[in-house]
Amino acid sequence: MRYAPIPRRSQFCDNDLRRQTHVCVADVLRDNGAMSEDDNPGKNPEDVAPGSGAGQADDAATAPPADAPAVPGADGAEPTPAAQPTVEQVLGSVHTSNFPDILRELGGSILVSTYQAGKLVILRPDKNSINTHFRTFNRPMGMAADRQRLMLGAMMEIVEFRNMPDVAKRMHDPPVHDAVYMARRAHITGHIDIHEMAWDGDGAIWFINTLFSCLCTLDTKSSFVPRWRPKFVSHYAPEDRCHLNGLAMRNGIPRYVTALGETNDREGWRVNKRNGGLIIDVTTNRVITRGLSMPHSPRWYDNRLWVLESGRGALCTVDVKTGERSDVARVPGFCRGLDFIGPVAFIGLSQLRGTTPFTDIPITDDNSDRLSGVWVVHIGTGKTIAFLKFTGGVQEIFAVQAVPGVLFPEIVHEGDLLASAYALPEKALKEVGFSPPPPDQPPTPGVGYGAIAPASEDTAHS
Repeated sequence: MRYAPIPRRSQFCDNDLRRQTHVCVADVLRDNGAMSEDDNPGKNPEDVAPGSGAGQADDAATAPPADAPAVPGADGAEPTPAAQPTVEQVLGSVHTSNFPDILRELGGSILVSTYQAGKLVILRPDKNSINTHFRTFNRPMGMAADRQRLMLGAMMEIVEFRNMPDVAKRMHDPPVHDAVYMARRAHITGHIDIHEMAWDGDGAIWFINTLFSCLCTLDTKSSFVPRWRPKFVSHYAPEDRCHLNGLAMRNGIPRYVTALGETNDREGWRVNKRNGGLIIDVTTNRVITRGLSMPHSPRWYDNRLWVLESGRGALCTVDVKTGERSDVARVPGFCRGLDFIGPVAFIGLSQLRGTTPFTDIPITDDNSDRLSGVWVVHIGTGKTIAFLKFTGGVQEIFAVQAVPGVLFPEIVHEGDLLASAYALPEKALKEVGFSPPPPDQPPTPGVGYGAIAPASEDTAHS
């Protein structure tokens, strides 16, 4: 599979973009400038070199499926279990050699959720490789992130994290992480098949409740607070009536959503999933465009409405007045999960297993070799300029979230660090003090004042 050529040293910039980014990819491609999967792909066996801290997972290997066949023993002996898969088989990936340089030049990292594998994956540049760092959650789906905070929707909860950068000093000496997102609280929603989420201009989180076909916020008493539903959905019911899935914010308010069908009965969207998708303006209840093949991930960026037409493997723009759609790029898989930094789009690709409900669509007809990973597209040219492809057990991607300004983050949601790192308001922090140790007892390593720095409105102490 060949991709569009780019110069060995290129400027990926667009004068029409509000944030211009100069991305130089120097000496990473062959002289002919053409890029393919075999062109120095930067093989990345999950970066498990000793001491690298890369490719770590809180469960490094996954047990075989429960229905895996046993291996018969000799002479009627008890059968032995099938061999455990290796970390490479479960979490393996390869990437083009320019991917790390692109992230460094853009000044950001990428978070990827895969509900199928139960992982949140951090893609972060590490010398000449992409360090793929895995954290395990129960069916992770939509998320929102910036330099100070992270919200993640999972099977039955929304988990909030806050950046406590001082904790990095306790993790490595010298520190290597420029952000450490520590779990702060969780809100139990129940199983609502949560999809995309985003903060509004006041800092409140909005999220798509797909099971109940509505757009929601949170309060301290309810599982969720319905705030809007499509006008063609008559009632709130846990029936996934239209497969509402994507959310785009504009000027700090929820503005556009995607659904897979204009239907009002239980899972009615499945009947015409091939081209029954639509985009709705939340503020007016107007359907902007119809006839989409499984749309996901609407985004308002660069004064344009973008959407992934997943069933065709297409990145599109949509005229919000006329509904006219224009293809910007095509990618080799079921595309879902989209974010931008500068002139670059990061797009999630999924293989689609044979058992998934998202089959019988154009992409399954046209491309039997569907891929799973993150594709990097220049939005000014529509050309693929880099990619990371998962080669192991990560087959389906849901969300792709860029984190500008953070190159090498860590996410902590369990363990000793979470038990012994504290975030306090500034006023309380000024009154923190420790008793001196007894004269005959040396200070306990790791106990006492650490470096103190602001963590958003809180101040971290570790």
